[in-house]
Amino acid sequence: MLIFCQMTYAQRTIKGTVTDAETGEPLIGAYVLVKDGPGTATEFDGSFEITVPESAQTLTISYTGYQDQVIDLTQNPSNVIDVALSPGETLEEVVVIGYGTVKKEDATGSIQTVNSESFNKGAITAPQDLLAGKVAGVQITRGSGAPGEGSVIRIRGGSSLMASNDPLIVVDGVPLDNGGVAGARNILNLINPNDIETFTVLKDASATAIYGSRASNGVILITTKKGHLGRAIQVNYTGNVSFSSAINQVDIFSADEFRALINERFPDGHPARDLVGTESTYWPDVVFETGVGTDHNLSLSGGIADLVPYRVSLGYSDQKGILMTDRFQRTTAALNLSPGLLDNQLQINVNVKGMNTDNTFADRGAIGGALSFDPTKPVYDETNPFGGFWSWVLFDSLNNEYRPVGLSPANPLSLL
Repeated sequence: MLIFCQMTYAQRTIKGTVTDAETGEPLIGAYVLVKDGPGTATEFDGSFEITVPESAQTLTISYTGYQDQVIDLTQNPSNVIDVALSPGETLEEVVVIGYGTVKKEDATGSIQTVNSESFNKGAITAPQDLLAGKVAGVQITRGSGAPGEGSVIRIRGGSSLMASNDPLIVVDGVPLDNGGVAGARNILNLINPNDIETFTVLKDASATAIYGSRASNGVILITTKKGHLGRAIQVNYTGNVSFSSAINQVDIFSADEFRALINERFPDGHPARDLVGTESTYWPDVVFETGVGTDHNLSLSGGIADLVPYRVSLGYSDQKGILMTDRFQRTTAALNLSPGLLDNQLQINVNVKGMNTDNTFADRGAIGGALSFDPTKPVYDETNPFGGFWSWVLFDSLNNEYRPVGLSPANPLSLL
């Protein structure tokens, strides 16, 4: 005699979709959990299917950046449940500090954040130009008009006569050396301005509790852009072409005015009159040119297998200065991965950045030379053995050759 015993438990299978309440787009990877029971995640179209015990009372749907929604199963006998989640707290209510993020109302000390929507617009080459004039107490003064030139940054003024007054720059949690990089115009040129999401300025002495004495002049935290889950792959391209020229130039003598001055000051037969040439050269026009700049940025962002948000970007900048031969070229590449594991309790950020800059530094002495050089002399002299530029020379009879006159000013163009 055989006796079979079989026990069954009542279960129900619930299906549905999870969407954004504002846009109606499906949310990929949203968590669907039963209290003290099983759980699942939504598919690429926002759909889910979960088998729950008949005794289950609540079903919780959660998604990063959205408000959780709890469904009372005892009051909802339907096995088809569609859920629309509303966005939760916005990023503007959270600020980044040295040891993480806090709500804005909970932050202590003087902190101000500027996001990408508030950045300065235009042909921006250096990252600090995005922030200029946006934060009270922060002064950003350009060093010169050269392409990619650095700026003097002061937070609430200087505090030392001898030591550095520069603030500490921190990019995605990594402090940059205040001493700069040899051969670079500006340490911030290591970053593509198009990759920056926010600037956070820590103004007061509380910043030293995080970064030590390096932060005695304040801290500027730079957070770069990241990818997002639940969105279609986004491809963005931005590009611009800019032109720059010298304006409000110093008023100097023309060639005719210079000859008239020499004839007025020195009588006939004076050696000074023999040194005056017959050409008419306006030297500022010789050393200055119209600077043409181009900037191109391409980025790709999205999510890998609904688990790993990613952002890949490439950038190229080529800026020519208004002083001939002055040029700045930069090529950048960046990869950001920011997966959230264990129900988003463990967050990992991986940032890989590469940069190559090529700087051509023009001799600034050519500017002063263009203001003082003899306007009656030509730019070029084919008979001159020193590069074909006109210059003051003397014949060395001992060595039977011409030599430049050491005490005379140099041809401004020859300096470039």
